[in-house]
Amino acid sequence: QLLPLDGELILASGAAFSASVTTWDPNCSAGGPALFRDPDRFLWHDPRLWRSEDAVSGLFSMDAERVPCRHDDVVFPLATSFRVGLGPGVRTVRSVSVLGKTFTRDDDLAAFLASRSGRLRFHGPGALRVVPEACTDPSGCVCGNDEELPWVCAALLQSLGGRCPSVACNDALRPVGQCCDLCGAIVSLTHGAAFDLERYRARLLGSFLILPEYQGLQVAVSKAAGRESDTEIQVVLAEAEDRAGSATRLAQDVLADIAEHGDALGILSATVRESGAPIEGGSAAGLHQPGPSVALGGVVAAALLLAVLLVVLLRRAETLRWKWKRRGEDAVGFDNPVFDLTGSAASEEPPPAPQADAGTTSRSYFINPLFAVAEAEA
Repeated sequence: QLLPLDGELILASGAAFSASVTTWDPNCSAGGPALFRDPDRFLWHDPRLWRSEDAVSGLFSMDAERVPCRHDDVVFPLATSFRVGLGPGVRTVRSVSVLGKTFTRDDDLAAFLASRSGRLRFHGPGALRVVPEACTDPSGCVCGNDEELPWVCAALLQSLGGRCPSVACNDALRPVGQCCDLCGAIVSLTHGAAFDLERYRARLLGSFLILPEYQGLQVAVSKAAGRESDTEIQVVLAEAEDRAGSATRLAQDVLADIAEHGDALGILSATVRESGAPIEGGSAAGLHQPGPSVALGGVVAAALLLAVLLVVLLRRAETLRWKWKRRGEDAVGFDNPVFDLTGSAASEEPPPAPQADAGTTSRSYFINPLFAVAEAEA
C-alpha cells in the first residue's frame, strides 16, 4: 500500500497499527516500538528550529534574529516532512521555498497556504507574508522582529519553565533582541555613510577573534534600535564562564582600534557597557569595596548604634536617667556590598551561544525537518 505524500493517518486514542516489509535495516530498530510526538509542538518563533546557511565560527545572533528576519529567505528542504505553527501576528520575510517552489508574491503564497498541502504544513492563528525586498543598506538593516521577541522568548524558554538560566557574573547585560542576560560587554556604535557592516564584522573576526587570548568568545554584530538615536550598531561580546574578563579586554581593544581607524571605518562614536565581576562559590565576588566616605559612614552608624545600646542598658539598670538625642536630622547610610546583587541572574551556566550567522543581507534560513528533529529527540 502506497500512502500519498500529503496523506494523514488519524488514530483514535489507544489505537495501533503495524507494517511489515520484506527487508529490514538493523539500524532502524526494526520491530521496536515507535513513539509519535505532538506534531504541533514546532513553532515558527522557536530559534532552535532554524539554522542559517552562513554560519561562521565565533559569530552568533541575538535571539530575535535567530528566526527569519524581514529581509531573509526561508527554505524548507525537499523530501522532508514538517509542520510548523505560525503563532499569533504576521510573519514577514523576503521569500518562502516549499516543496521545491519559491514564493515571492503574497497572492501565490496565500493560495498555497489555503490549499490542502499548505494547511498540513502551516497552522495556527498567525499569517505568513512575503515582501521581496533585499537589504541594500551597506550598514545593515534592522531585523524587524522586536515586536515578536516575547513570543520568541516564550518558545525558547518553554523547556526551562519560562525562566532564564542564571549567569556567572554580577550586573549581567541584556542586549537588544536577546531573551536572557549574558556576561561580557556591549559596544554600541554610531556610524556614518561610509560604514559597512559586513566589512566591520570581517575585521573583528580577522583582527581579534583569531588571537589566542580571545578564543572562546562569541561576537554578535547587528543593527538594532538605538537608545539615543534611531539605529545603532550593536556589538555583543559574550564570554563563557571560564573566560571571565576576556570580553572586557576585547572591548578595550575594539575602542582603541576605533580611536585609530574610526574615520576610515565610518564609525562616529562608540560606548561600552560591561558586566560585573564573576560570581564565585555561589556568592557575589569582586563587588565594590566601601571607599573612605562609606567607611566613615559605617563608623558613625556603628557609634550611634553603640550609643543607643548603652542608653538602653543604662535605663534598664536604672543607674542613670537621661534623654539621648541624635545629633543631626539626616541618618548616615551606605550600601551594603553583601546584598548589592542588582543585575545578577539565576543560572548555573551562561545561556549557550545561539546559532551563528555571518550576514544581515537576505540570509537564507532552513527549518529542520520535523522527523529529523523528532529522531534527534528520541
